Amino acid sequence: MMLIEETQVSDAALPVEALKRHLRLGSGFAEDDVQDAVLGSFLRAAMAAIEARTGKALIARGFVWTLSQWRDPQAAVFPIAPVSAVSQLAIVDRFGAATVSDTGAYRLEADGMAPRLRPQASVLPCVPEGGAAEIRFTAGYGAAFEDIPADLAQAVLLLAAHYYEYRDETSLSQGCMPFGVTSLIARYRPMRMGFGA
Repeated sequence: MMLIEETQVSDAALPVEALKRHLRLGSGFAEDDVQDAVLGSFLRAAMAAIEARTGKALIARGFVWTLSQWRDPQAAVFPIAPVSAVSQLAIVDRFGAATVSDTGAYRLEADGMAPRLRPQASVLPCVPEGGAAEIRFTAGYGAAFEDIPADLAQAVLLLAAHYYEYRDETSLSQGCMPFGVTSLIARYRPMRMGFGA
């Protein structure tokens, strides 16, 4: 399985001004925008960390998901949520020739935690030996930062501020995330069910 981000979050969608207010940076100066690129990079890093921990795409963008076989031919669970649209399902043979499936052959089953690609008939199209299924889809809460749930948006700002404040610190443990951030994102983290559950 491979998940590739086909489009990236635009600079205009990053809440640089909100982060400046959060950090209480001075304003009204001729060089107010001198740190915008740095703040933007911290926002991108914070969003990436939160997306990795929650399995949620925050700002909507395009992805391509490639599978060598279906785990369940009756429902393929997307590796990221929320999914708003599936634009294409292509079956690629071992030689690289792709056949685009008719949009009437499958449907999106929307779910905030585990959206699924389901067949309209009994099973999803067969993936040939040595081939793959390529699914192009859009995932994210919306096109703007304001579309993100308030607790996730606050977590992004808190984590970006943490990265900004401790940008020279090299002794923090790997994967360090402030408690306020982890508590805000806790309800979005995927639940793992084991044999004892």
